[in-house]
Amino acid sequence: MSDLQIRNLRPEEISLAIDWAAAEGWNPGQRDAACFAIPDPQGFFVGEIDGEPVATVSCVNYDDRFAFLGFYIVRAGFRGRGHGLRIWNAAIAHAGSRVIGLDGVVAQQDNYKKSGFQLAYANMRYGGTIAAPPKPPADVVALDTIPFADIEADDTTVFPAPRAAFLRAWINSPGHVGRALLRDGRLAAWGVIRPCRTGHKIGPLVADDRATAVAVLQGLLAGPRSGEIVLDIPAVNRDAIALAESLGLEPTFETARMYTGPIPSLRLDRVFGVTSFELG
Repeated sequence: MSDLQIRNLRPEEISLAIDWAAAEGWNPGQRDAACFAIPDPQGFFVGEIDGEPVATVSCVNYDDRFAFLGFYIVRAGFRGRGHGLRIWNAAIAHAGSRVIGLDGVVAQQDNYKKSGFQLAYANMRYGGTIAAPPKPPADVVALDTIPFADIEADDTTVFPAPRAAFLRAWINSPGHVGRALLRDGRLAAWGVIRPCRTGHKIGPLVADDRATAVAVLQGLLAGPRSGEIVLDIPAVNRDAIALAESLGLEPTFETARMYTGPIPSLRLDRVFGVTSFELG
């Protein structure tokens, strides 16, 4: 058997991992590849046998303390041969001493625990079609009218590391639409909706409470759209779960959010929509 050769995916090759994720039913966004390459261009790996890609993984280093692992896929027909473990170890080594987060398939929790991960909470994917929502409140505005420094500061309450360059790209990518709500002159809620292979995903959706989340959500849903709406939610945020269910969305998928090292202290009560399961 030929040996597995592991190398970095070049930024223009990250679409390979995106396509494989789509084939696994993860329904990535249409512009995800360009955005995902920004935080850590060296954080994507491919395993090849005789030049043929057989495995992928990412471990994106956001700063010197935190990384996020995703796209852990071994092609059918090449599983059970140790290729997954080898490329996994390469990703873990790339993170060095950083705390690593991941959203893993629930059935693989025990395997992740063997690599030093511990369960923090579950994330639930809700999906479905939504009838035309009520007109959003007049004070819901385009996200790009908000000073970026305010968005960046607010993001630190819900994400374990700075990700300014990624957020800029995520907000400004073609087809991505952002909305925000101010209360007493401060940012109370904001979110982004993006087109995916099927329908649209909303994420992030960050809000002080359910009422402000609803207002921004109405703004996000007001534009032209078709197909399924997807919202990924920390299961510990009961207000977010109630909001999704009030829209007629149904749970379709669950992940285990796990970390190595200390579990970051985040305002999960403000997370009404996770940015992505692949990069956190």
